[in-house]
Amino acid sequence: MRTSWRIFRLFGIEIRIDSSWIFIFALITWALAGYYFPSHYPAWPRWRYWEVGLAASVLLFVSVLAHELAHSLVARRKGGEVRSITLFLFGGVAEIVKEPETPAREFSIALVGPISSLIIAGIFSALWLGVRGINEPIAALARYLSIINLFLAAFNMVPGFPLDGGRVLRAIAWKVTGNLKRATRIASTTGQAIAFLLIALGVWQILTGFFFNGLWIALIGWFIHSAATRGYREVLVKEMLRDVRVRDLMDTTFEKVEGSISVQDLVEDYILKKRERSFLVTEAGKLAGIVCLEDVKAIPSEKRGDTLVREIMTPRDRLEAISPEEDGSQVLARLASGKINQVPVIERGQIEGVVCRANILEFLHLRSELGV
Repeated sequence: MRTSWRIFRLFGIEIRIDSSWIFIFALITWALAGYYFPSHYPAWPRWRYWEVGLAASVLLFVSVLAHELAHSLVARRKGGEVRSITLFLFGGVAEIVKEPETPAREFSIALVGPISSLIIAGIFSALWLGVRGINEPIAALARYLSIINLFLAAFNMVPGFPLDGGRVLRAIAWKVTGNLKRATRIASTTGQAIAFLLIALGVWQILTGFFFNGLWIALIGWFIHSAATRGYREVLVKEMLRDVRVRDLMDTTFEKVEGSISVQDLVEDYILKKRERSFLVTEAGKLAGIVCLEDVKAIPSEKRGDTLVREIMTPRDRLEAISPEEDGSQVLARLASGKINQVPVIERGQIEGVVCRANILEFLHLRSELGV
Protein backbone atom coordinates (compact mmCIF):
# COMPACT_ATOMS: atom_id res chain seq x y z
CA MET A 1 0.00 0.00 0.00
CA ARG A 2 1.32 3.45 -0.92
CA THR A 3 1.81 5.87 1.96
CA SER A 4 2.81 9.50 2.32
CA TRP A 5 4.36 11.49 5.15
CA ARG A 6 3.86 15.06 6.22
CA ILE A 7 7.20 16.89 6.39
CA PHE A 8 6.15 20.49 7.16
CA ARG A 9 3.58 23.23 6.48
CA LEU A 10 4.22 26.19 4.19
CA PHE A 11 1.81 29.14 3.90
CA GLY A 12 -0.70 27.02 5.78
CA ILE A 13 -0.45 24.19 3.20
CA GLU A 14 0.61 20.70 4.28
CA ILE A 15 3.67 19.49 2.38
CA ARG A 16 3.92 15.70 2.04
CA ILE A 17 6.16 13.16 0.31
CA ASP A 18 4.81 9.96 -1.21
CA SER A 19 6.65 6.69 -0.69
CA SER A 20 7.44 6.60 -4.43
CA TRP A 21 9.40 9.85 -4.04
CA ILE A 22 12.15 8.07 -2.12
CA PHE A 23 12.79 5.79 -5.10
CA ILE A 24 12.89 8.58 -7.69
CA PHE A 25 15.05 10.81 -5.45
CA ALA A 26 17.62 8.03 -5.07
CA LEU A 27 17.46 7.21 -8.82
CA ILE A 28 18.00 10.84 -9.90
CA THR A 29 20.87 11.31 -7.44
CA TRP A 30 22.52 8.11 -8.72
CA ALA A 31 22.07 9.14 -12.38
CA LEU A 32 23.50 12.62 -11.80
CA ALA A 33 26.45 11.48 -9.66
CA GLY A 34 27.21 8.37 -11.69
CA TYR A 35 26.66 9.57 -15.26
CA TYR A 36 25.60 13.17 -15.92
CA PHE A 37 28.23 15.16 -14.00
CA PRO A 38 31.14 12.71 -14.67
CA SER A 39 30.47 12.92 -18.43
CA HIS A 40 30.50 16.76 -18.37
CA TYR A 41 33.19 17.30 -15.73
CA PRO A 42 35.64 14.34 -15.85
CA ALA A 43 38.33 16.05 -13.74
CA TRP A 44 36.29 16.22 -10.54
CA PRO A 45 37.08 13.90 -7.60
CA ARG A 46 34.57 11.11 -7.04
CA TRP A 47 33.09 12.59 -3.86
CA ARG A 48 32.25 15.86 -5.63
CA TYR A 49 29.99 14.10 -8.12
CA TRP A 50 27.89 12.80 -5.23
CA GLU A 51 27.99 16.14 -3.43
CA VAL A 52 26.73 18.09 -6.45
CA GLY A 53 24.37 15.28 -7.51
CA LEU A 54 22.69 15.24 -4.10
CA ALA A 55 22.39 19.04 -4.06
CA ALA A 56 20.92 18.99 -7.58
CA SER A 57 18.30 16.38 -6.60
CA VAL A 58 17.25 18.37 -3.53
CA LEU A 59 16.99 21.63 -5.49
CA LEU A 60 15.13 19.87 -8.32
CA PHE A 61 12.38 18.85 -5.94
CA VAL A 62 12.43 22.29 -4.32
CA SER A 63 11.76 23.61 -7.84
CA VAL A 64 8.88 21.16 -8.28
CA LEU A 65 7.51 22.23 -4.90
CA ALA A 66 7.73 25.90 -5.94
CA HIS A 67 5.86 25.04 -9.16
CA GLU A 68 3.02 23.37 -7.24
CA LEU A 69 3.05 26.08 -4.59
CA ALA A 70 2.46 28.69 -7.30
CA HIS A 71 -0.64 26.75 -8.42
CA SER A 72 -1.82 26.47 -4.82
CA LEU A 73 -1.38 30.12 -3.83
CA VAL A 74 -3.18 31.39 -6.94
CA ALA A 75 -5.97 28.82 -6.44
CA ARG A 76 -6.38 29.94 -2.83
CA ARG A 77 -6.40 33.59 -3.88
CA LYS A 78 -9.19 32.74 -6.33
CA GLY A 79 -11.29 31.27 -3.52
CA GLY A 80 -10.21 27.62 -3.69
CA GLU A 81 -9.16 25.45 -0.75
CA VAL A 82 -5.75 23.76 -0.93
CA ARG A 83 -5.24 20.93 1.55
CA SER A 84 -1.77 19.70 0.65
CA ILE A 85 1.04 19.35 -1.87
CA THR A 86 2.50 15.87 -2.32
CA LEU A 87 5.83 15.10 -4.01
CA PHE A 88 5.78 11.70 -5.71
CA LEU A 89 7.27 9.61 -8.50
CA PHE A 90 6.34 11.92 -11.40
CA GLY A 91 6.87 15.26 -9.67
CA GLY A 92 4.22 16.83 -7.49
CA VAL A 93 0.51 17.38 -7.15
CA ALA A 94 -1.50 20.00 -5.27
CA GLU A 95 -4.72 18.81 -3.67
CA ILE A 96 -7.13 21.60 -4.63
CA VAL A 97 -10.47 20.61 -3.12
CA LYS A 98 -12.74 22.67 -5.35
CA GLU A 99 -12.59 22.86 -9.14
CA PRO A 100 -12.26 26.42 -10.57
CA GLU A 101 -15.71 27.91 -11.14
CA THR A 102 -14.84 29.91 -14.28
CA PRO A 103 -12.58 29.42 -17.32
CA ALA A 104 -10.59 32.51 -16.34
CA ARG A 105 -9.74 31.02 -12.94
CA GLU A 106 -8.78 27.70 -14.51
CA PHE A 107 -6.56 29.52 -17.02
CA SER A 108 -4.71 31.61 -14.42
CA ILE A 109 -4.23 28.72 -11.96
CA ALA A 110 -2.86 26.45 -14.72
CA LEU A 111 -0.59 29.01 -16.38
CA VAL A 112 1.15 30.20 -13.21
CA GLY A 113 2.95 26.85 -12.78
CA PRO A 114 4.98 26.96 -16.02
CA ILE A 115 5.60 30.68 -15.49
CA SER A 116 7.09 29.95 -12.07
CA SER A 117 9.34 27.27 -13.60
CA LEU A 118 10.53 29.76 -16.24
CA ILE A 119 11.33 32.29 -13.50
CA ILE A 120 13.29 29.65 -11.56
CA ALA A 121 15.14 28.70 -14.76
CA GLY A 122 16.01 32.37 -15.26
CA ILE A 123 17.35 32.69 -11.70
CA PHE A 124 19.61 29.66 -12.11
CA SER A 125 20.74 30.86 -15.55
CA ALA A 126 21.77 34.19 -14.03
CA LEU A 127 23.64 32.34 -11.28
CA TRP A 128 25.41 30.19 -13.87
CA LEU A 129 26.50 33.25 -15.86
CA GLY A 130 27.71 34.92 -12.68
CA VAL A 131 29.87 32.09 -11.30
CA ARG A 132 31.14 30.22 -14.37
CA GLY A 133 34.88 30.46 -14.46
CA ILE A 134 34.87 31.22 -10.72
CA ASN A 135 33.29 28.17 -9.07
CA GLU A 136 32.81 25.22 -11.41
CA PRO A 137 30.68 22.99 -9.09
CA ILE A 138 28.16 25.77 -8.39
CA ALA A 139 28.14 26.75 -12.06
CA ALA A 140 27.49 23.10 -13.04
CA LEU A 141 24.68 22.87 -10.48
CA ALA A 142 23.09 26.12 -11.69
CA ARG A 143 23.38 25.11 -15.34
CA TYR A 144 21.66 21.76 -14.73
CA LEU A 145 18.83 23.35 -12.72
CA SER A 146 18.25 26.06 -15.32
CA ILE A 147 17.95 23.41 -18.05
CA ILE A 148 15.69 21.09 -16.00
CA ASN A 149 13.34 23.92 -14.98
CA LEU A 150 13.14 25.08 -18.58
CA PHE A 151 12.23 21.50 -19.55
CA LEU A 152 9.70 21.35 -16.70
CA ALA A 153 8.00 24.50 -17.98
CA ALA A 154 7.97 23.26 -21.59
CA PHE A 155 6.74 19.76 -20.73
CA ASN A 156 3.93 21.07 -18.51
CA MET A 157 2.70 23.27 -21.35
CA VAL A 158 2.06 20.24 -23.57
CA PRO A 159 -1.70 20.64 -24.35
CA GLY A 160 -2.88 17.40 -22.78
CA PHE A 161 -4.92 17.05 -19.60
CA PRO A 162 -3.93 16.81 -16.73
CA LEU A 163 -0.73 18.72 -17.56
CA ASP A 164 -0.87 22.50 -17.12
CA GLY A 165 -1.07 22.96 -20.88
CA GLY A 166 -4.05 20.60 -20.93
CA ARG A 167 -5.76 22.67 -18.25
CA VAL A 168 -5.07 25.82 -20.27
CA LEU A 169 -6.63 24.03 -23.28
CA ARG A 170 -9.63 23.06 -21.13
CA ALA A 171 -10.06 26.66 -19.97
CA ILE A 172 -10.05 27.89 -23.58
CA ALA A 173 -12.47 25.15 -24.70
CA TRP A 174 -14.67 25.87 -21.68
CA LYS A 175 -14.79 29.57 -22.60
CA VAL A 176 -15.66 28.77 -26.22
CA THR A 177 -18.24 26.02 -25.58
CA GLY A 178 -19.57 27.16 -22.23
CA ASN A 179 -19.60 23.52 -21.12
CA LEU A 180 -17.07 22.19 -18.59
CA LYS A 181 -17.83 18.54 -19.37
CA ARG A 182 -17.27 19.00 -23.10
CA ALA A 183 -14.12 21.05 -22.47
CA THR A 184 -12.75 18.35 -20.16
CA ARG A 185 -13.47 15.71 -22.78
CA ILE A 186 -11.52 17.69 -25.40
CA ALA A 187 -8.54 18.18 -23.08
CA SER A 188 -8.70 14.57 -21.84
CA THR A 189 -8.79 13.14 -25.38
CA THR A 190 -5.80 15.28 -26.32
CA GLY A 191 -3.98 14.09 -23.21
CA GLN A 192 -4.66 10.44 -24.05
CA ALA A 193 -3.39 10.94 -27.62
CA ILE A 194 -0.17 12.50 -26.33
CA ALA A 195 0.15 9.67 -23.80
CA PHE A 196 -0.08 7.04 -26.56
CA LEU A 197 2.62 8.90 -28.53
CA LEU A 198 4.89 8.90 -25.47
CA ILE A 199 4.28 5.20 -24.85
CA ALA A 200 5.05 4.41 -28.51
CA LEU A 201 8.22 6.54 -28.34
CA GLY A 202 9.25 4.76 -25.15
CA VAL A 203 8.77 1.33 -26.69
CA TRP A 204 10.75 2.38 -29.77
CA GLN A 205 13.60 3.63 -27.55
CA ILE A 206 13.62 0.33 -25.65
CA LEU A 207 13.77 -1.67 -28.90
CA THR A 208 16.66 0.46 -30.20
CA GLY A 209 18.79 -0.14 -27.10
CA PHE A 210 17.94 2.87 -24.90
CA PHE A 211 16.17 0.79 -22.27
CA PHE A 212 16.06 3.19 -19.28
CA ASN A 213 15.21 6.26 -21.37
CA GLY A 214 12.47 4.33 -23.14
CA LEU A 215 11.09 2.87 -19.92
CA TRP A 216 10.92 6.29 -18.30
CA ILE A 217 9.16 7.87 -21.32
CA ALA A 218 6.66 4.99 -21.47
CA LEU A 219 5.93 5.31 -17.75
CA ILE A 220 5.27 9.04 -18.12
CA GLY A 221 2.92 8.27 -21.02
CA TRP A 222 1.09 5.68 -18.94
CA PHE A 223 0.73 8.15 -16.06
CA ILE A 224 -0.65 10.89 -18.33
CA HIS A 225 -3.12 8.47 -19.93
CA SER A 226 -4.48 7.20 -16.61
CA ALA A 227 -4.67 10.72 -15.14
CA ALA A 228 -6.43 12.11 -18.23
CA THR A 229 -9.00 9.29 -18.14
CA ARG A 230 -9.53 9.66 -14.41
CA GLY A 231 -9.90 13.44 -14.67
CA TYR A 232 -12.69 13.14 -17.23
CA ARG A 233 -14.51 10.52 -15.15
CA GLU A 234 -14.33 12.76 -12.07
CA VAL A 235 -15.98 15.60 -13.97
CA LEU A 236 -18.69 13.22 -15.23
CA VAL A 237 -19.41 12.04 -11.67
CA LYS A 238 -19.57 15.61 -10.35
CA GLU A 239 -21.93 16.64 -13.15
CA MET A 240 -24.09 13.59 -12.45
CA LEU A 241 -24.33 14.42 -8.75
CA ARG A 242 -24.96 18.12 -9.29
CA ASP A 243 -28.66 17.48 -9.96
CA VAL A 244 -29.05 15.14 -6.97
CA ARG A 245 -29.98 16.35 -3.48
CA VAL A 246 -28.15 15.10 -0.40
CA ARG A 247 -31.45 13.82 1.02
CA ASP A 248 -31.58 11.37 -1.93
CA LEU A 249 -28.15 10.00 -1.03
CA MET A 250 -28.24 9.90 2.76
CA ASP A 251 -28.84 6.85 4.92
CA THR A 252 -31.71 7.53 7.36
CA THR A 253 -31.71 4.12 9.10
CA PHE A 254 -28.59 4.67 11.21
CA GLU A 255 -28.46 3.31 14.75
CA LYS A 256 -26.52 4.23 17.88
CA VAL A 257 -23.62 2.28 19.36
CA GLU A 258 -21.48 2.84 22.42
CA GLY A 259 -17.92 4.00 21.82
CA SER A 260 -16.65 1.53 24.39
CA ILE A 261 -17.50 -1.61 22.39
CA SER A 262 -14.87 -3.31 20.25
CA VAL A 263 -14.77 -3.06 16.48
CA GLN A 264 -15.28 -6.84 16.35
CA ASP A 265 -18.53 -6.49 18.36
CA LEU A 266 -19.60 -3.71 16.03
CA VAL A 267 -19.07 -6.01 13.04
CA GLU A 268 -20.81 -9.05 14.54
CA ASP A 269 -23.68 -7.43 16.47
CA TYR A 270 -24.51 -4.47 14.28
CA ILE A 271 -23.04 -4.45 10.76
CA LEU A 272 -23.69 -8.12 9.93
CA LYS A 273 -26.95 -8.52 11.86
CA LYS A 274 -28.58 -5.20 11.06
CA ARG A 275 -27.08 -4.78 7.58
CA GLU A 276 -26.22 -1.14 8.31
CA ARG A 277 -23.16 0.79 7.17
CA SER A 278 -23.06 3.82 9.47
CA PHE A 279 -23.74 4.36 13.16
CA LEU A 280 -23.92 7.26 15.57
CA VAL A 281 -21.45 6.74 18.42
CA THR A 282 -22.54 7.80 21.91
CA GLU A 283 -20.64 8.29 25.16
CA ALA A 284 -22.71 8.62 28.35
CA GLY A 285 -25.82 9.14 26.25
CA LYS A 286 -24.35 12.04 24.21
CA LEU A 287 -23.29 12.09 20.57
CA ALA A 288 -19.53 11.48 20.40
CA GLY A 289 -19.05 10.88 16.68
CA ILE A 290 -19.91 8.69 13.72
CA VAL A 291 -18.45 5.36 12.61
CA CYS A 292 -18.88 4.04 9.08
CA LEU A 293 -18.11 0.82 7.23
CA GLU A 294 -15.05 2.47 5.66
CA ASP A 295 -13.60 3.08 9.13
CA VAL A 296 -14.00 -0.59 10.00
CA LYS A 297 -12.47 -1.80 6.73
CA ALA A 298 -9.31 0.18 7.51
CA ILE A 299 -8.66 -2.01 10.59
CA PRO A 300 -7.07 -5.46 9.94
CA SER A 301 -9.42 -8.26 11.00
CA GLU A 302 -6.92 -9.62 13.54
CA LYS A 303 -6.84 -6.26 15.38
CA ARG A 304 -10.58 -5.60 15.54
CA GLY A 305 -11.07 -7.38 18.86
CA ASP A 306 -8.52 -5.12 20.60
CA THR A 307 -9.66 -1.87 18.94
CA LEU A 308 -12.52 0.21 20.38
CA VAL A 309 -15.08 2.00 18.25
CA ARG A 310 -14.13 5.35 19.81
CA GLU A 311 -10.61 4.87 18.43
CA ILE A 312 -11.73 4.67 14.79
CA MET A 313 -14.80 6.95 14.76
CA THR A 314 -14.83 10.45 13.35
CA PRO A 315 -15.14 12.61 16.50
CA ARG A 316 -17.99 15.09 16.79
CA ASP A 317 -15.66 18.10 16.60
CA ARG A 318 -14.33 16.89 13.23
CA LEU A 319 -17.73 16.24 11.65
CA GLU A 320 -18.46 18.38 8.62
CA ALA A 321 -22.22 18.71 8.48
CA ILE A 322 -24.20 19.33 5.32
CA SER A 323 -27.76 20.35 4.56
CA PRO A 324 -30.18 17.84 2.97
CA GLU A 325 -30.93 20.37 0.22
CA GLU A 326 -27.33 20.78 -0.95
CA ASP A 327 -26.30 18.98 -4.13
CA GLY A 328 -24.43 15.69 -4.22
CA SER A 329 -21.26 17.14 -5.74
CA GLN A 330 -20.65 19.16 -2.56
CA VAL A 331 -20.77 16.14 -0.27
CA LEU A 332 -18.56 14.26 -2.75
CA ALA A 333 -15.93 17.03 -2.53
CA ARG A 334 -15.85 16.69 1.26
CA LEU A 335 -15.56 12.90 1.16
CA ALA A 336 -12.95 13.04 -1.61
CA SER A 337 -10.64 15.08 0.60
CA GLY A 338 -9.62 11.83 2.31
CA LYS A 339 -9.94 13.37 5.78
CA ILE A 340 -13.41 11.98 6.56
CA ASN A 341 -15.38 8.88 5.63
CA GLN A 342 -18.88 10.17 6.36
CA VAL A 343 -20.83 13.41 6.54
CA PRO A 344 -23.82 13.95 8.87
CA VAL A 345 -26.87 15.58 7.32
CA ILE A 346 -28.29 18.17 9.73
CA GLU A 347 -31.47 20.21 9.41
CA ARG A 348 -32.65 22.65 12.09
CA GLY A 349 -30.09 21.25 14.54
CA GLN A 350 -31.20 17.63 14.17
CA ILE A 351 -29.31 14.80 12.45
CA GLU A 352 -31.51 13.62 9.58
CA GLY A 353 -29.09 11.10 8.09
CA VAL A 354 -25.53 10.18 7.22
CA VAL A 355 -23.80 10.06 3.83
CA CYS A 356 -20.85 7.66 3.40
CA ARG A 357 -18.77 6.95 0.33
CA ALA A 358 -20.69 3.70 -0.01
CA ASN A 359 -23.98 5.60 -0.38
CA ILE A 360 -22.61 7.56 -3.34
CA LEU A 361 -21.06 4.47 -4.93
CA GLU A 362 -24.35 2.57 -4.63
CA PHE A 363 -26.23 5.47 -6.22
CA LEU A 364 -23.76 5.73 -9.12
CA HIS A 365 -23.77 1.95 -9.61
CA LEU A 366 -27.57 1.89 -9.75
CA ARG A 367 -27.69 4.70 -12.31
CA SER A 368 -25.07 2.88 -14.37
CA GLU A 369 -27.07 -0.37 -14.33
CA LEU A 370 -30.20 1.51 -15.40
CA GLY A 371 -28.33 3.24 -18.19
CA VAL A 372 -29.10 6.70 -16.76
